[in-house]
Amino acid sequence: MKRYVAIWLRHLLVDRVLLTRPEMEGKPFVLAAKERNRMVVKASSRDALKLSIEPGMVLADARAVQPDLEVLDYDQALPEKLLRALAEWAIRYSPLVAVDLPDGLILDATGCTHLWGSEAAYLKDIATRLKSSGYDVRTAMADTIGTAWAVSRYSRSFPIIAPGEQLSALLPLPPHALRLPAPVIEKMQKLGLYQIKSFIYMPPSVLRRRFGQATLDQIGKALGNTHEAFEPVHPCEPYQERLSSLEPIQTAAGIEIAIQKLLEKLCERLVKDGQGARQAVLRCYRIDGEIQQIQIGTSGPSCSASHMFKLFELKVASIEPALGIELFVMEAPVTEPLANGQEALWDLNTGNKITRIAELIDRLSARAGTGVIHRYLPAQHHWPERAITEANSLTDQPEIEWRTDQHRPVQLLAEPERIIVSAPVPDYPPMLFRYKGDIHRIKKADGPNRIEQEWWITGGMHRDYYAVEDEHGGRYWIFRLGHYNEELTAEWFIHGFFA
Repeated sequence: MKRYVAIWLRHLLVDRVLLTRPEMEGKPFVLAAKERNRMVVKASSRDALKLSIEPGMVLADARAVQPDLEVLDYDQALPEKLLRALAEWAIRYSPLVAVDLPDGLILDATGCTHLWGSEAAYLKDIATRLKSSGYDVRTAMADTIGTAWAVSRYSRSFPIIAPGEQLSALLPLPPHALRLPAPVIEKMQKLGLYQIKSFIYMPPSVLRRRFGQATLDQIGKALGNTHEAFEPVHPCEPYQERLSSLEPIQTAAGIEIAIQKLLEKLCERLVKDGQGARQAVLRCYRIDGEIQQIQIGTSGPSCSASHMFKLFELKVASIEPALGIELFVMEAPVTEPLANGQEALWDLNTGNKITRIAELIDRLSARAGTGVIHRYLPAQHHWPERAITEANSLTDQPEIEWRTDQHRPVQLLAEPERIIVSAPVPDYPPMLFRYKGDIHRIKKADGPNRIEQEWWITGGMHRDYYAVEDEHGGRYWIFRLGHYNEELTAEWFIHGFFA
């Protein structure tokens, strides 16, 4: 059985202003925007509301009521931005949180409330935390999004609707609670239908004829007879485990214990599905609202809890628990199928060298960074920059064999660098060249070795490569771009260094 929570932030933008500008407390102010060549009030402070200055009012009329009214600019994108930030915060209560514009959130609380002891304690904790942060909030829980939304905004009774009691909760509420279009609301008010119980028992054909199909759809959503779309801010990762703590965790030992438990559960699921993690992310939700995050990557699909724990262990020191961590969430956002016999790979008694190399690479990457260690394979290209490709894992196999018939430098520059050369013509190697301010006099040279541009990829001139050795024994790979032209100075470049 599904359970949803609706959170209504009654004065979202006003509360945000007061949080960022405390000096506005006690002053009547509004947020206004231009609409049809006139300024219109979009949000009013509590003091402005007491003066009957409400959203939708023309700003000139509002100033006539209160001449010293403070007017702030209304940012159309701000409500969604604020709600998304609050939705990120609310993930501590449910992995599925959706933004409900313009001033609400929807939580799929199914299976979450027992962590707080009861549904009442669950709602109370949400409301208390938001109110302590400066937001005026109302909450409600029901089997459907529609009923939870209606009760949070239009009911003054107990905010938790028992399972299956949607209809009885909706009966005394006004038609607005069904989120009906404005023309339908206006028509109902003209007919004297001021409560849902006045029309909900009418035959569907009558409701459809008088108020349109949208009315039936909204009633069906509220009662649970019609599906209502729910789009969480961050869809729940397929492989995610959560661990809440009875008391806030502040020590490194406590964090490590939480990581171990989460990895054990996560790896059990991965093994059952024949998957291995390539990335794992740990999010720590602190009681002050901040989120601490660390992540690891592996060189191949892994379902070894002990191996991944060693990688996380290196980064535990970067977590700042502050007043304490109340919730740990472990995700594996990137997974790959395990090869046959993957379970045996992690048995070091078998002497599997690939596994040991993979573990070593993972530990080095965790210490030095993910971009430090690379593995390259040959690619089917003649142009030197394109002749190699980076492998994703140790198990990747090359499409072709490495060429051994061509002499190539051990270090290749990512981009050839221009040099100044003194050389005979037309195809003799240079006598000297200047590179980074130093002059290198060439004693030995081999070449030229012409490499043509790959015309099916891009156009350009060919290169004539020379392997040269200077007077100090340094060996370099240089080339001349294109044909030698007596009218123009030839362009020379350095591309690599030999051992």
